[in-house]
Amino acid sequence: MKFLGVDYGTKRVGIATSDEDGRLAFPKNVLKNTNSLIKEIKEICVEENIVGVVVGESRNLDGTPNPLMKNIDTFMEQTKKEIDVPLYFEPEFFTSHQAQKIQGKNDMLDASAAAIILQSYLDKKQYKESQATN
Repeated sequence: MKFLGVDYGTKRVGIATSDEDGRLAFPKNVLKNTNSLIKEIKEICVEENIVGVVVGESRNLDGTPNPLMKNIDTFMEQTKKEIDVPLYFEPEFFTSHQAQKIQGKNDMLDASAAAIILQSYLDKKQYKESQATN
């Protein structure tokens, strides 16, 4: 049950993957946001046997969509057409800032932000599953 995390940006897109059990997220790489982005993500999904893609939902602190959200919505619609796995939104606030605070600024910052987004989703999923069995 491997998941893929995405921290979408207009120039760079951070990618993270989970372990086989879908419990822990790890930074994978940073892709350039070009016309081949969805093709590259699809290739990763096939290679890694991904069962779901988690995309950071970018909103203002008051919950309203920020300007980037329009691009993310378009990305999600195009991705749904090309990749045959469920897509999920996970709210994200300051993930790049959190990643930078942990590791400093470097080339993998966006991938680390994607791992934070993915880990948040996995933690919530695990919590819901544990509540259902109790």
